Amino acid sequence: MTTTRPLIVEDLYRFAVPGQPALAPDGGQVAYTLTTQDAEHDRPVSSLWLVPATGGPAAPRRLTHGPADSAPQWSPDGTALAFLRAGQLHLLPADGGEARPLTYREHGAGLPVWSPDGGRIAFAAVVGRPGPAEPLVVDRLGKADGEGLLGPQRTHLFVVEVDSGRTTRVTGGDVRITGLPAWSPDGTRLAFPAAVGPDADLTGAVGAFLVGAEEEDAVPRPVGPAGGLIRTVDWYPAGDALLLAGRTTLATGHDALLRQPLDGSAPTALTTALDRNVMPGGPGYPGALPQFHGEKGGQIVFCARDRGATRLYGLGPGDGSGPGFGFGEIVELPLPPGSGVSGCSVAARAGAGGRAALAVADRSSFGEIDLLDLATGELTRLTAHMAQALPEVTLHPVTEREFTIADGTRVHGLITRDPQAPAPGPLLVDLHGGPHNAWAPHATPIHLYHQELVSRGWTVLTLNIRGSDGYGEDFFTAALDAWGESDEQDVLQPVAALVAEGLADPGRIALTGYSYGGYLSCWLSARSDVFAAVVPGGLIADLPALAATSDEGHEIGHAEIADAARQRELSPLTHVDGVRAPTLILHGAADDTCPAGQAEQWFHALRTRGVPVRMVCYPGGSHLFILAGRPSHRVDYSRRLVDWVTEHTAR
Repeated sequence: MTTTRPLIVEDLYRFAVPGQPALAPDGGQVAYTLTTQDAEHDRPVSSLWLVPATGGPAAPRRLTHGPADSAPQWSPDGTALAFLRAGQLHLLPADGGEARPLTYREHGAGLPVWSPDGGRIAFAAVVGRPGPAEPLVVDRLGKADGEGLLGPQRTHLFVVEVDSGRTTRVTGGDVRITGLPAWSPDGTRLAFPAAVGPDADLTGAVGAFLVGAEEEDAVPRPVGPAGGLIRTVDWYPAGDALLLAGRTTLATGHDALLRQPLDGSAPTALTTALDRNVMPGGPGYPGALPQFHGEKGGQIVFCARDRGATRLYGLGPGDGSGPGFGFGEIVELPLPPGSGVSGCSVAARAGAGGRAALAVADRSSFGEIDLLDLATGELTRLTAHMAQALPEVTLHPVTEREFTIADGTRVHGLITRDPQAPAPGPLLVDLHGGPHNAWAPHATPIHLYHQELVSRGWTVLTLNIRGSDGYGEDFFTAALDAWGESDEQDVLQPVAALVAEGLADPGRIALTGYSYGGYLSCWLSARSDVFAAVVPGGLIADLPALAATSDEGHEIGHAEIADAARQRELSPLTHVDGVRAPTLILHGAADDTCPAGQAEQWFHALRTRGVPVRMVCYPGGSHLFILAGRPSHRVDYSRRLVDWVTEHTAR
C-alpha cells in the first residue's frame, strides 16, 4: 500500500514540469521542454525531450541536458529541431546527434521561426545595448523587467541561412519588435508586431508590419490602422491576409482575433461573440499562439480564458476560405473541467491526422503533455513527469463557489482546505496580480504555501474579483479608474461570509497577494481591521511613482488610472495611517514592473509609524522571480510567508 503525504514548500526541488510542446509536422511525435531545479547551482534547468504521439507504452526520451534549452521548433520536413540554448539559436538532428549553434550574438537571439522551405530561420534580436560599464544615454521612455532602462536599445529582425549560417539584418530604422515574426506562405515576406517610430514610447502603440525576406535594413511597412496593441501576427494560408491577436485601440479591454487585409483596410474582429480574452501566452498568462488547422487552413485553434482557466477553442475563419467549424462559428474544444492550457502545437502537414499537442494543468498536476484529436475530441496523456517525480504526494482539493456582493456582483471564488480540518480555523486570503489576471481552478507550481498551510489546518481563499479575466469584458474593465475602491468589497464580503458560516476564525485571518495583489493587500490593510497579518509581494504603494518608473507605466498611467489626482487618491500610501497589522514585505530587488522603491516606501511608512514590519529583498529578482527565479528564493518566499502568517495568527 502506497503511503501518501501532502506537498511541502521544499518539494519544489523535485518538480519536473513539461511545457512548450512542438508537434512534428506529420503528427507522429512531440518535442517539449522539461523544467527541473538544480539545487547545487541554485537555478532552474530546462532541457528538451521527445515523446511519441501515440499514448502507448513508449517512454519520453531526453534529447538535451540543458541547463537552458528551450523553444523547440520542427523544421518543415521534420528532420531537425531549432531551439534556444542559453539565448543562442541551435540546430539538432531529429534522429539524434550534437546540437549545432547557428548564432553567436552578443545579446542573444529570439525564438526561431522556420521559413516554409526550411532553408532559413527568422528571429528577433536586440541591437544597440550599451556595455555594462558604458554610460546609458536615454531619450525615450522604456524599461524591461529585470534589465532596467532600455536607452538606445532596439529590437530588429534577422534571417539566418541554415546551411551556411549567413545572417542578414532585415529591418532598419527605429524599430522595437515585440513578438514572433511570421513567414508568408511563399517565403518572400515576413510579418511581425512592432513599435515603430520616434514617438512609439509615448503612444504605447504596437502595430502589424511587413518587410521583404530578402531585404536588408529595410523600413517596415505598416499593415492596418495605427493606434492599437497587436500581440501576435500570422498569415492566412492563401497569403492574402494576416491573422492578428490584439486590439485596435489602446483602451483596456479584451484581446481578440482579427483578420487584417493586406491592403491596409480595417480589420474584421473574429471573436467578438465569445466575449472572452484571447490568450496568446506569456509568463504568468498561460495560453498559446493562434494556429490554422484543417484542409486549406479552414479552422483556427486558439486559447481564451474562461472563469480563470485558459481553455482551447476552434473558429471557422468566417471568410469562406474553408469549412472550419461553420462560417464564423466558435466552439470550445473538449478538455477536462477546470484544466488549463499553457501551450499548443497543431500538426502542420496536410493529412497529419488533425492533432494538437497541449501542455495541460489540472487539479492533480502542474502540467503534462497531452494529445488532442481535433476531430473526435479524444484526449490522450503522453507524459507523467510529476507523478514520477513525486509519487507519494497528493494535492488538497479545490472547491469552487460564488459569492454575491451587496451591489449584486457575483464573484467566483476557490476554496482549498482539508475537509477534515476543524472549523472555525485560520484563513489565508490570496489576491492575484494584473489586475487583469485570474486564479485558475487547477494546480499551480507557484503558490506552494497554499498546500502547506492547508496541511496545517488552514483554509485558503482565492477570489476572481472585478477586473479579473474570464468573465466578460464588462467585468474585465470594472475596476478602471477605481483600483481598490471598486473591488475591496469583493474581498471583504466573501471573508465575512466564511466567518458567518463558521469556517473562518475572525481573529486568525491573514492576507497576501503579489503585484496588483500586493497593491490590494496594502490597500485593504490600510482600510480595514479584518486581517491579523499581511504579506504583500511585488507590491505597489505609490501610483504616481509607479506610472513614471514601471516598465508598464504607460499602460497603468494612461489605460488604467489616467488622472494624476486620482492616482494619489488610490495610492495605499495616502491611507497608510490606518495600517495596524504586522506586515512582511517580499520583493525582487531587480523588479522593473513594480520597482523595489515601492517596497521601500511602504516599509518606511510602516516602520516610522510603529507598525511591526519586515522587508525581504531578493537579489537579482525580477518581477517574475516567483515564477522562474532561483529555486532558493522561491522556497524562501513561501517559507517566510508560511512562518509569518502562522506566527501572527497563533492563539
